[in-house]
Amino acid sequence: MVSSKVTPSHPYVPTDLHLSDYVPCSLSQIQILAVYAFASILVFSLTWIFSGRLRKLTKVDRLLMSWWAFTGLTHLILESYFVFSPEFYKEKTGFYLAEVWKEYSKADSRYAGRDAGVVGVEGITVVLEGPLSLLAVYAIASRKSYSYILQFAISLGQLYGTILYFLTGVLQGDNFAINAFYYYAYYIGTNGWWIIIPAIIMNRSWKKISAAVQFQDQTKKTKVR
Repeated sequence: MVSSKVTPSHPYVPTDLHLSDYVPCSLSQIQILAVYAFASILVFSLTWIFSGRLRKLTKVDRLLMSWWAFTGLTHLILESYFVFSPEFYKEKTGFYLAEVWKEYSKADSRYAGRDAGVVGVEGITVVLEGPLSLLAVYAIASRKSYSYILQFAISLGQLYGTILYFLTGVLQGDNFAINAFYYYAYYIGTNGWWIIIPAIIMNRSWKKISAAVQFQDQTKKTKVR
């Protein structure tokens, strides 16, 4: 008796992942990445131009505003679609956000498979870090006193969420990408920025907060004398 090998109905790993009514991507990889790159550059550019009209903002502040605008909109638009669209892989219209997650799932099939840990991390990111990131844009632009505390808190959440995301992947076997390119370019490359940049912002915010507290303490001692 000759055993027949069942051909998977989707391109993801593991091949036995059950995704009924899966619809392949309508857009090519280049098209998906080009739109994402254009949108990202547009957000950064517009925020940079807008921040240039504000007084007393350093270039670092302007860069941070651009980062928080980008990451906030990423959380609220791109990631919220994933959280609230459990069957995005069935999308037939070629809707861009669905195409993004179909493509990214080639690097981490837990997204297509609705892994509970991934959905949980993304859900918290959307609900908390998305709005707070946009609040950070306002806080920096308005030079609010809570700006550094807010940036530290958001960055800590992003750092924790990304490390948890990688850690759960390792504990589950770290075998969710279809090949090395998707693993390193998408899974490691795109998510790695949410470890590097938040860590840098946390370090800067910590120094700013510490300096402010130290200055306040010195002022109190001077008044007492």
